[in-house]
Amino acid sequence: MEKSKILYAEDDKTIAFLIQDSLESYYDICCYSDGRSALDAFNSQNFDICLLDIMMPELNGFELAEQIRNKNSEIPIIFISAKALKEDRIKGLKIGADDYLVKPFSIEELILKIEVFLRRTKKTDTTLLKYKVGRYDFDPQNYTLQHKEDRVTLTQRESELLLYFICHKNTVLKRQDILKAIWGDDDYFMGRSLDVFISRLRKVLAEEQNILIENLHGIGFRFSEKK
Repeated sequence: MEKSKILYAEDDKTIAFLIQDSLESYYDICCYSDGRSALDAFNSQNFDICLLDIMMPELNGFELAEQIRNKNSEIPIIFISAKALKEDRIKGLKIGADDYLVKPFSIEELILKIEVFLRRTKKTDTTLLKYKVGRYDFDPQNYTLQHKEDRVTLTQRESELLLYFICHKNTVLKRQDILKAIWGDDDYFMGRSLDVFISRLRKVLAEEQNILIENLHGIGFRFSEKK
């Protein structure tokens, strides 16, 4: 399958190298060090998703996102920035970004975000990483947990939820954050769905004594794995 194509705008050469090196096995990633070069590339090539830093020469990330959004109202845009103020997040989302990641972040979390949006636009890459969950090998793109001949097929939502837990292992996760990341919104009915899917994952992983999905009353959940 042809790899999904990412436009990545980042003026910090060290960060750009690390992210490009981590993603290029899974995606066709094109990196640009200023907003003007990134915009020229966007206007002349076809991309599936955009990753934009904010503090860049020529055009900053906000200006670049506005130009991109004016031309294409559908392409996913994720800001990745050290600017952590609420005002910056709000401004980015108002411009039309789909998500906002604050540096530093894990590559696994970035991949999860990318895959969520590519899946929504039906351009997903089946060569993603596999993960170890207890005795199982977890393949999030094929929705499977496998150990030797023992194979469990998950639903797409179960797979997305398990991947989110893995990427945030040993971290307290608020219910609303999980719902917004996986379902795209936070309401009562989606909250009930979350409870159902967590119950299903617990049943699938019931024999994995080192895996624990804790219910933190009034807060959310914590996925942990003992070594």
